[in-house]
Amino acid sequence: MAPMSTRDPARTTTTSSPARSPTTTTLSPPRYHHGDLRRALIQAAVTTVATSGPAAVSLRGLAAQAGVSHAAPVHHFGDKAGLFTAVAIEGFDELADELGAVWDETADFLEVGVRYVHFALSRPGHFAVMFRADLLNAGDPELARAKERAFSMLHDPLVALASTGQPGRKSGSASGRAQGAGAWGDQERQRHHAASLASWSIVHGLATLVLSGNLPEVDRSDPDALARRVIAHCRPPISPDQAGNMARGLLRAKVLD
Repeated sequence: MAPMSTRDPARTTTTSSPARSPTTTTLSPPRYHHGDLRRALIQAAVTTVATSGPAAVSLRGLAAQAGVSHAAPVHHFGDKAGLFTAVAIEGFDELADELGAVWDETADFLEVGVRYVHFALSRPGHFAVMFRADLLNAGDPELARAKERAFSMLHDPLVALASTGQPGRKSGSASGRAQGAGAWGDQERQRHHAASLASWSIVHGLATLVLSGNLPEVDRSDPDALARRVIAHCRPPISPDQAGNMARGLLRAKVLD
């Protein structure tokens, strides 16, 4: 008869692998490499301004959207004025790029004005901030540089056109136009500056009227076509010599008649 086991069943242990918990995926906040966060915050601000206006923007709210600490936007911009200044600098640089590209491609000042209006309507978040001095750090040198560069894209084409006497399109070499512009006196420069301001006022005012909904629906339905019709009434300045030549030509034609 086999001897009975003296092992206590209650104390019997078995070796087994520890239970494994189900694999789970934890979603972490977005991580930004150097420089990415600044760009993301600017874009978030632009989007908020476009939909809700500048007053709806807060650094704390942007930090929450980006999934970063509240101190992160302060590190990049200092305060909300610094953020809006960065938005404006980006806007002016992009505006200058677009106006310059159109001028180089078409050599048509009218199309430069049309692109200004198009820029304003396609980037309302930038446009609403760029010209709000109360929102910006007015003394920022980068802002001054970007603004001057954008304005030059309205001024320089007019100077080039005035040197050729053409009503809306440039001709001749760039060096020839530059030499002609350099020969002008203070009176001519003041006239060119005034013409640039007049051109700017027309396209900026038209864009603002469209954005604010103050034009009839028929006008807002095709803003590019509307811009072309309006800007067609603007003519570049001509030099006194060109005016004299035109007058003599008209007088000669009348005499011949």
